[in-house]
Amino acid sequence: MKRHPDLLQLSREHYGALKLARDARRAAESGATDEVTALAQRVAALFAAELDPHFRVEEQGILILLAEAGEHELAGRTLADHAELRRLAKRLATPDAETLLSFAELLGAHVRFEEREVFEAVQARLGVDTV
Repeated sequence: MKRHPDLLQLSREHYGALKLARDARRAAESGATDEVTALAQRVAALFAAELDPHFRVEEQGILILLAEAGEHELAGRTLADHAELRRLAKRLATPDAETLLSFAELLGAHVRFEEREVFEAVQARLGVDTV
């Protein structure tokens, strides 16, 4: 899919987030304490280094653009997802399979939502044809 240059890096970062979600889901579903702990630690490290900075870029750029364009529902859902992912990541300081699975499911769904709906709406405002 053709992406506006301002969205390319964010879109590329989504691939890593989807891999993390997949790995976290597998570990949570395994029920193995050592796997859950290892993935919870990986989530914490990647959240601080990659995911939260990614969220901040979106919040300070594309979500403002969407809100100014009247796309309050898209911007609001994105902000709510970011807040819930931050909350779940903090809860993983005490690793448990249920929280890890919740994080994995929300992260995967959130990335798909952004790619399919948020980025498409932003590109429409930026005048990029995605066909």
